[in-house]
Amino acid sequence: MPNLDPQLLRTFVAVAERASFSLAADEVHRTQSAVSQQMQRLETQIGLKLFRKSGRTKQLTPHGVRLLEYARKIIALNDELFDSLAAPELRGPLRIGTPHDGSQFILPNLLTRFTQLYPNVQIEMHPDRSPYLMQALKRGDLEITIAATPGETPDPAHPSIRLRSSPIAWLCAADYAFNRSEPVPLVLPDEPSGYRRAAIEALDAHGIPWRLRHVVTSLAFEGLRAAVCAGLGITVRAIEMLTPELRALGAAEGLPRLPDMTFFLYLRDEHASLPARKLFESLGGTVPAAVKRRRGARG
Repeated sequence: MPNLDPQLLRTFVAVAERASFSLAADEVHRTQSAVSQQMQRLETQIGLKLFRKSGRTKQLTPHGVRLLEYARKIIALNDELFDSLAAPELRGPLRIGTPHDGSQFILPNLLTRFTQLYPNVQIEMHPDRSPYLMQALKRGDLEITIAATPGETPDPAHPSIRLRSSPIAWLCAADYAFNRSEPVPLVLPDEPSGYRRAAIEALDAHGIPWRLRHVVTSLAFEGLRAAVCAGLGITVRAIEMLTPELRALGAAEGLPRLPDMTFFLYLRDEHASLPARKLFESLGGTVPAAVKRRRGARG
């Protein structure tokens, strides 16, 4: 039984994802003719056609689609093996910015596997609001951060990975008596806040009157929860923050639908520390090519 060369599989994945030999050549830093030769070798080893031409693009055959699934797994296992062997060498602090919501239901899963692979990396968590976290990333005070934004568009200034989207809900106390004939009493964070912006924009877009009943300056959700549970009004938050003492409001109460809140992981740039790049890569992120070339030059 033939053994498949992981380098051929990497090139194959690049071609499959870009549907082009020339675009894949840029990704793997080879000439287009070299990529074509590699794919011919791979098809010869497997004994099956992997690509078919469709206009100017290369599309996968059914066998190619099946190989792509396994190729990604083989590459991931190969990289995980080398990461595991190199783990004792990876040291130093890793400063991670996180919004409060992210620290509760995103960060634990994000860090579990990474800390198993790299036990000598010291994790430093820096909670703050997403706009402030992005400012710290731009200044270089942070090398990697989670940040949330209403909608699905990441900040194009930094490499990013979409972690998840969470529905935003209108939340009030479980026994709160909502009166839709009065302006919506809002309990919101002070500026800057994506949740605050999403709530006010949604109400304004539907011509629904509102008033700020209570403003919370705390970064944590506990301040908002306390005010809402005290019956001061309604807040908005990711649905994961819904607890038994709260209930969600919606169309039945005449409140508009809110956009999802999307959480992205951002890397500062190609000059970020090795621990930051490794965390980013472990989640499927692509470190800018300049780093990969520089790393390869070091051997």
